[in-house]
Amino acid sequence: MKDNILISLKDVVVEFDGQRILKGINLDIHDEEFVTFLGPSGCGKTTTLRIIGGFVEPNSGDIFFDGKKINGVPPYKRNVNTVFQRYALFPHLNVFDNVAFGLNIKKMDKKQISTKVREMLKLVGLVGFENRNINQLSGGQQQRVAIARALVNEPKVLLLDEPLGALDLKLRKEMQTELMRIQKSLKITFIYVTHDQEEALTMSDRVVVMKDGEIQQIGTPQDIYNEPKNAFVADFIGESNIIDGVMYEDFEVEFAGQAFKCVDKGFAENERVDVVIRPEDIIVGDYETSPISGEVESVIFKGVHYEITVDAHGYKWLIHSTQSQPVGAHIGMNVRPEDIHIMKKMEA
Repeated sequence: MKDNILISLKDVVVEFDGQRILKGINLDIHDEEFVTFLGPSGCGKTTTLRIIGGFVEPNSGDIFFDGKKINGVPPYKRNVNTVFQRYALFPHLNVFDNVAFGLNIKKMDKKQISTKVREMLKLVGLVGFENRNINQLSGGQQQRVAIARALVNEPKVLLLDEPLGALDLKLRKEMQTELMRIQKSLKITFIYVTHDQEEALTMSDRVVVMKDGEIQQIGTPQDIYNEPKNAFVADFIGESNIIDGVMYEDFEVEFAGQAFKCVDKGFAENERVDVVIRPEDIIVGDYETSPISGEVESVIFKGVHYEITVDAHGYKWLIHSTQSQPVGAHIGMNVRPEDIHIMKKMEA
């Protein structure tokens, strides 16, 4: 990833029918970066994508592309192409002509068009499909055609709005790998929208987590997962136990009726906090000697681990373990200081 900033959003506000959809978004995206907007439905991620593409104009704030302000510049004049969830392919054109469509509009030389289209079909693994009718293709193949059609114009940025949403799980996984390969091969910026946490963590250089028209956190997948900024991010990115706690002092927190060592500091003495513990970080131990103990309420086999729910201190704890526990058993739980994440209480 290069250091130079390609796209900047500065204090971008968008309102529809008097409702504020984006509440002053500030974001820098770098050249050759794979960035994913992640969040629940209605959080503003697609609107942010459409702002960059020129399909929506902000009520206030500015958009910069390569250092130049592009407010008011129409989509076709931006060095950006978009792949939508509904691929918007032309059913009356074959694969070759779908991919060549934008080049024909530009009145490019026929020989040059043929060369470029075949290069793109090779990139997306559709060599030999040139004359195939669109309705003869699977969903995954149609999506590859849509990507080839967007990339053949050599955009500096490719916008992808939930492009894998219509595919089955196995095909989604294959296309995630394909998109990562294509992005690295072409060395262009991909901006991706999804509500699928695993997809975002798998594919991205950086993830932008959004909620209610605001950015909650920006970071690498590792940062977002291991060091969530607040309880919303922790709960949205994977599963978490979020418990009320009190920060006694630096490196010491109380929750579940016990004091624990932690690695966090900088909170006020006796400040009420949210304590986040990932299910896979809970160590199952002896009922008598562990700091937390409770009764197993349910056990679900998930393939790679057992998902165990334990009732302890008025909270339903979630544990992921390779070892099963019988329902009704009394077990102990412990957690290492580095696996305890302390964060400010979220405002209601």
